[in-house]
Amino acid sequence: MTSGTERPEHDHDVYRTLVESTKAIPWTIDWATMRFTYIGPQIETLLGWTPESWVTVQDWVERMHPDDRERVVGFCVAQSQAGTDHEADYRAMTRDGDYVWIRDVVHVVRGEDGAVRSLVGFMFDIRDRKRSEEQLAQLQARLEELSYQDGLTGVANRRMFDAVLEREWNEARRAGQPLSLIMLDIDYFKQYNDHYGHLQGDECLRRVAQALLSASTRGRDFLGRFGGEEFVMVLPDTDAPSAMRVAQRCRDVILEQGIVHEGSRVGGTLTVSVGVATQRPTEEGTAFDLIARVDKRLYAAKQLGRNRIVSEAVPEVERA
Repeated sequence: MTSGTERPEHDHDVYRTLVESTKAIPWTIDWATMRFTYIGPQIETLLGWTPESWVTVQDWVERMHPDDRERVVGFCVAQSQAGTDHEADYRAMTRDGDYVWIRDVVHVVRGEDGAVRSLVGFMFDIRDRKRSEEQLAQLQARLEELSYQDGLTGVANRRMFDAVLEREWNEARRAGQPLSLIMLDIDYFKQYNDHYGHLQGDECLRRVAQALLSASTRGRDFLGRFGGEEFVMVLPDTDAPSAMRVAQRCRDVILEQGIVHEGSRVGGTLTVSVGVATQRPTEEGTAFDLIARVDKRLYAAKQLGRNRIVSEAVPEVERA
């Protein structure tokens, strides 16, 4: 029979065996000296560092990814000083120089006077959880991307256009720079669909979209499908003459496609009508003002016979 004096030691051994048989890695730190008083042997299996190599808090700090160090150390120290239990996720360095995602769950032990005496915690391997979170984040990002993409042509959709135009309008207003908008409409597209069928019409829209992408050479320029057979381009920091040149390139690249259109009333190949508007945003105006102006010029291009560009810089460009 075990005596009463032997039981505490026996209980301690049982507790230690139970703790060290789990995947969680237990540890304790003396607050006054900032030294580890214990760390479970599982640490060597996970990170390769022996328990004996964890001497002070500095060992913990130095074995943390540099990008996580300032954030995690600052947070944990502040919480510990306040006597608040806490947890933190970070990347811990293995002995081979790789990194493993760790979650540290920390309990602050206080004395009778309320002062912090020690920290007791558990390290958890959360690699699988982080991997799942990253995959979920990638999936969400892809879904978000798709929500801003026109499913037929692959260019941005109207929702994305609205967001980009609002952003560029605010930036142009802040910088005092001009902002230009180009709106294009495929001439007699209903007749194209009626004559060749909707499948061929879809292919036509894809070809037009890809051709228009090649007309812009600057990274910030934006192309989107406005709706139906209409496309729109946002040109930041672009004055009226420069926007006119881009519009001409757009019209030219469509003509170069040589897409046969027997139902067109302006020739035997596919053409576009184009409106161009430029504005220097002010506090009083809105992005909708610019849309209204470019839409008015697109309408004028159609009224003047289609296959042409109407711009503020050049009121009318005769069709080729």
